[in-house]
Amino acid sequence: MNKVKTKATVSYNLDKIDREIIYMLMDNVKSPLTVISDKIGISTTAIHQRIKKMERAGIIETSVSLLNPEKIGYKVVSFIGVFLEQPDHYQETIKAMKGISEIVEAHCTTGIYTIFLKAICRDNDHLMEVLNKIQKLKGIAKTETFISLEQSISRQLTI
Repeated sequence: MNKVKTKATVSYNLDKIDREIIYMLMDNVKSPLTVISDKIGISTTAIHQRIKKMERAGIIETSVSLLNPEKIGYKVVSFIGVFLEQPDHYQETIKAMKGISEIVEAHCTTGIYTIFLKAICRDNDHLMEVLNKIQKLKGIAKTETFISLEQSISRQLTI
């Protein structure tokens, strides 16, 4: 069994059945409980109860449908290293960045950047617009941008 510490600092013991449920949901979040039940060999009620327990423990965070950005015209994925003028600008800068919808991830990092962003844009002109918005934010000293040419690996964490 894998003992997992959740956000609520509650221990939850993942057993083999929990892991099988998680893998099936990761493969297809819309899998009917009856299909999961048939493959695992326990009742749909038991499957439902286990999923709810894992949700309450914070192990399963959300069930969403993911967009394919390229299919809706967003073809440029970039990573942006952000240098702040002062470390105490961090909270205010992150709050402002939440208003820029093209920024899909923001990480406080060690190393040369204070913040490392992932942004998805339609094209390079759109990326320039986003960079201009970021660079105008209070507390930004400078940015460094990397454009992704290919995403070679995309997966969920396996347990």
